[in-house]
Amino acid sequence: MVRDLCDGQLEGAEIGSTEIIFTPEKIKGGIHTADTKTAGSVCLLMQVSMPCVLFAASPSELRLKGGTNAEMAPQIDYTEMVFKPIVEKFGFKFNCDIKMRGYYPKGGGEVIVRMSPVKQLNPINLTDRGSVTKIHGRAFVAGVLPFKVAKDMAAAAVRCIRKEIRDLYVNIQPVQEPKDQAFGNGNGIIIIAETSTGCLFAGSSLGKRGVNADKVGIEAAEMLLANLRHGGAVDEYLQDQLIIFMALASGVSRIKTGPVTLHTQTAIHFAEQLAKAKFTVKKSEDEEDASKDAYIIECQGIGMTNPNL
Repeated sequence: MVRDLCDGQLEGAEIGSTEIIFTPEKIKGGIHTADTKTAGSVCLLMQVSMPCVLFAASPSELRLKGGTNAEMAPQIDYTEMVFKPIVEKFGFKFNCDIKMRGYYPKGGGEVIVRMSPVKQLNPINLTDRGSVTKIHGRAFVAGVLPFKVAKDMAAAAVRCIRKEIRDLYVNIQPVQEPKDQAFGNGNGIIIIAETSTGCLFAGSSLGKRGVNADKVGIEAAEMLLANLRHGGAVDEYLQDQLIIFMALASGVSRIKTGPVTLHTQTAIHFAEQLAKAKFTVKKSEDEEDASKDAYIIECQGIGMTNPNL
């Protein structure tokens, strides 16, 4: 996809290859289509293409096909409800239109992302978590799965959260995806916590054959609760997705996280190698974090500027 975004040359990009040679050219805007032809994640296509088209010559429309709610990748609801509002703090906006939802193993989903280029990115500071003010979510079924599955996932998740957080109303909507907006069968849940300072955290889970609905709901709830315990201002899945933007931004960005994931360490390694950005990761020294596993990731961004604007 990135090769096509910039009319680049790419060698060795086939299954089984252990080495690629990529020679990029000028990033161009306009309409681009990328189809995984499987349940491969549209959200991962988005992750790789967004930083590029921000520095294109004109606005872009990315037509991405594959899985929207797939394992081993953010669900499209996470991308829309958590990633989008936070990443827009870097000083750009994008629009994400879900045409069709797709699930494992069939895929068949389609998302259209529209965005305009920027001159440069602003640094961000996400270090003040604030207190949790709202918890909401959606539990969905698609295809032949009975609506009761969505209700059971939602109810089990609410019960699990209530045990730990008693003073907040937890609103998880059970949803039957409309037939014309979902391809194949699937079920899952995402739960979002919002804080007084605008931080967002999530827990999510997808149903699999033979796993009962309660278990799926509880898994998402436990993931959310774990992300609220570490004292960070971003959850474990947002960490690594922000690294590339921090590296390209102009100035110093700081985010407070829980334990730094292997994904994040990898993203930092490559951002330093390829973009020559400088990162430091230190244990948080705030009083309230003394008992917690919180870290500050700081980056001196390279101040990438768009030559086309």
